[in-house]
Amino acid sequence: MSVSEWAAQPRLGRKPHARRLFAPLGPDYDRVATLLSFGQDPRWRRALVAAIGAATGERVLDVATGTGMVAQELVHRYGCAVVGLDQSPEMLAGARARLARDPALTAKVTLIEGEAERLPFATGSFDHLTFTYLLRYVEDPAATLAELARVVRPGGRIGMLEFAVPPNRLWRAAWRLYTRVGLPLLGRAFSREWSATGVFLARSIPDFYRRVPVQRLVELWAQAGIEQVRVRRMSRGGGVVMWGIRR
Repeated sequence: MSVSEWAAQPRLGRKPHARRLFAPLGPDYDRVATLLSFGQDPRWRRALVAAIGAATGERVLDVATGTGMVAQELVHRYGCAVVGLDQSPEMLAGARARLARDPALTAKVTLIEGEAERLPFATGSFDHLTFTYLLRYVEDPAATLAELARVVRPGGRIGMLEFAVPPNRLWRAAWRLYTRVGLPLLGRAFSREWSATGVFLARSIPDFYRRVPVQRLVELWAQAGIEQVRVRRMSRGGGVVMWGIRR
């Protein structure tokens, strides 16, 4: 991705840009994401699911479900029903392949193509909600959080997983070196698309937290009607799991 393409993102739209970038990654996404994160990505997803505390018979909406990793973990951990929603048909194809490999998921998971900003569900339709690597791509994080909260019943839990920038100066320097140099180079070993994704992440993650620091993000959750918000930094701050209760 060139500098001019990056600079044009706000004008062209972050979501369409990300959709084009991630579309070719679907078939290998799980394996490569695990390798490039040194096994941290699956651990972060398990932490997100653990924060939800769903019960058998409850219904969870997993937004930006991608290839269905969180949806699968929710079903295996709680036996709940899950609706997985994503804007990318390519990623949903990966999720359908996951369902085909795991018969236990077939009766529990429904996949829908859609956007987080305009959820096709009635108010209070779900007991809980999860979303993963989403807010960096939307034009209005506050409005998107309000829409996510809308479809969750009062008392339901809402959880998020996102990349983050380590707060410690030394770890932040190591993180910058890896994301700016190591990640694109290692991604190149898999494909040009993975290398471009590495360049994209190195820019999009710090750009998001310059616009919306973690403390501001907590405030936006509260404004969306989500209370008792908790923040758990993971892997020396390279990831962050947030969760709270629908007021």
